[in-house]
Amino acid sequence: AESRGRFNPLRFSRRDTSNFPPHTYHLSYQEGELEESSRDSMCGITGYLGPKQAAEVLLGGLARLEYRGYDSAGVAIVNGKGNITLKKRVGKVKELKQAAAAIEGDCGIGHTRWATHGEPNERNAHPHIPSDESFSLVHNGIIENFTPLKESLKRKGYSFYSDTDTEVLVKLIEDVQKVASLTLEQAVRQALSQVVGAYGICVCSRDDPDLMIAARLGSPLILGVGQGEWFIASDASAFLEHTRQVVHLNDGEMVSISRNSGYQVSTLKGVELKPEVQELEGTLEQIEKGGYKHFMIKEIMEQPTSLGNCMRGRINVATSSQPASPVRERTGKDYASDGTDGAATPDIRLGGIETFIGPPENRTMLLDRLRNARRFIICGCGTSWHAALVGEYLFESLCKIPVEVEYASEFRYRSVVLRPDEDIVMVISQSGETADTLAALRHAKEAGCITIGICNTVGSTISRETDAGCYLHAGPEIGVASTKAFTAQVMVLAMMAAKIGQGSTIDDKELSEIVRGLAQIPDKIAETIKLNDEIIKEIGKVYRYAHHMLFLGRGYNYPVALEGALKMKEISYIHAEGYPAAEMKHGPIALIDNLMPVVFIATMDSIYEKVKSNIMEVRARKGCVIAITDVGNDELDQFCEYVIKIPTTREELSPILTVIPLQLLSYHIAVMRGCDVDMPRNLAKSVTTE
Repeated sequence: AESRGRFNPLRFSRRDTSNFPPHTYHLSYQEGELEESSRDSMCGITGYLGPKQAAEVLLGGLARLEYRGYDSAGVAIVNGKGNITLKKRVGKVKELKQAAAAIEGDCGIGHTRWATHGEPNERNAHPHIPSDESFSLVHNGIIENFTPLKESLKRKGYSFYSDTDTEVLVKLIEDVQKVASLTLEQAVRQALSQVVGAYGICVCSRDDPDLMIAARLGSPLILGVGQGEWFIASDASAFLEHTRQVVHLNDGEMVSISRNSGYQVSTLKGVELKPEVQELEGTLEQIEKGGYKHFMIKEIMEQPTSLGNCMRGRINVATSSQPASPVRERTGKDYASDGTDGAATPDIRLGGIETFIGPPENRTMLLDRLRNARRFIICGCGTSWHAALVGEYLFESLCKIPVEVEYASEFRYRSVVLRPDEDIVMVISQSGETADTLAALRHAKEAGCITIGICNTVGSTISRETDAGCYLHAGPEIGVASTKAFTAQVMVLAMMAAKIGQGSTIDDKELSEIVRGLAQIPDKIAETIKLNDEIIKEIGKVYRYAHHMLFLGRGYNYPVALEGALKMKEISYIHAEGYPAAEMKHGPIALIDNLMPVVFIATMDSIYEKVKSNIMEVRARKGCVIAITDVGNDELDQFCEYVIKIPTTREELSPILTVIPLQLLSYHIAVMRGCDVDMPRNLAKSVTTE
């Protein structure tokens, strides 16, 4: 990849860009566009300089960033009369809006804080100011050496009103500026050279209301370029309604914005740069609820479309005379659920792995390296880790290649034996910016391994730093609890496994069946939702007061059991655990009584009879059983309190369907319990701290 998110379409699988005008790079906008760093916090930054009232722009931007998770918010606005007006509030942005909406001024900065240093209160909330109140600063990230810096500043007579590492940076800039008689821009540059850690900062000046400064190292920042106005944000959603022209700041870069002369990007060492201006695709509708009560239910319901987009242009199924399905109407003519796209032979096309890698003098076909690998290692966190577990089953079954799945947070801290000539390391992240996953990626690269990325966000750090990979194209995911990203991750892993196995471990007949099965998934998800949404609401009413739940599955659906339990605990705050169904006998069975709901994934696959035996074991102990099985299988009706039925699909694709009822169950129970579904307590959409 070239810098600033410009991609060779053959390197990282994405849609064709041949029709884009010259010198304009269209990046499919995804929520969380720039959430990166190995040590960033989950905070949000906004900055504005232009003709509009800054308060309105900043508060609107902060509202767009609420999904990131935060506990307090604040703005600082320069009014052009030598004053900075500061307003902070603990709680939601709407409370800050009441206090700050009337502030006048056309330059300012804003922040939503997720506490790392100091408890959530107005004293610790951003923005922060120095002793002389000459400027204001907001900061994402963690200053690792803030303690020695703070002690040094204390010895010079500085006092501190907050517990934050950010105030230490503010006082450091103040001290540097005074001692060396520097301009604010020079002082910021000099102070940052003394900082260890990660940061994304934005600064406005009392003495120069026509100036705004921003810099980043690890923590994301993006510059929005409008007509005579400029925006700074940690996520493009903050200013998407104002402009789609953006400049991505890379690590170690700084931008100085002047109302009179525009913006200048440079390195932190002062070397001037001439960055490309890129154009974001996307609409406000994509990051709004669109009539749904919550983003989570919107994103669950969007999955037929998001998976259609995920497959668009990537699968071909042999020509059929059957009529097109509703999926074709939703997603275009690239494929239909009947497998019709006019192709002569079944095929999967993934440009991101069908490319050459390596230096010019020693370039090799990546697909050949994948097929000849001795081992795949897949790293992820949370939901992405569960998708990686499904990937383990897919690659070992379809490609006959051994797979190890690693928690990204543990991968770099243990003595993993990596063999660069034999191992391929894959990393999975919805945002492409998850801190631990990035650290695992860099560890693998340092060891010399080929790295493959699977992420949703175009232009993200993972897409830039991996050797190759595939985008999900699932669209923005705002709800903290991941839904459509999980199914898209499994979809991409299934396509990758089929492509790698094609012609070796998978013959044409099996490939045709797999591709047809993939093409049918969107309609089968729509059918699953139609069949079960009401019955799942009924189940939610019965079990919303449960204190504990068990989720059990086997084979491909063991990871789905883990994912179902994670969704339940994330948004409903019910303690839930997922296990392989057979492992129930090795401990969890002791918990089962008539107050313990147990969810079984019991599809009609190769181990159905084994799972049915596990259901009988729970019934014998008076447990409450909820089963997910195939349409047409009535055998479990007599043994279970509730049976959720889904369309039949190929065994290796079943996780994409079986997870849908679990997403709906967790959602409806959380709503009935009065929980904040889109922003559950203590959680953030993008986990960018270790």
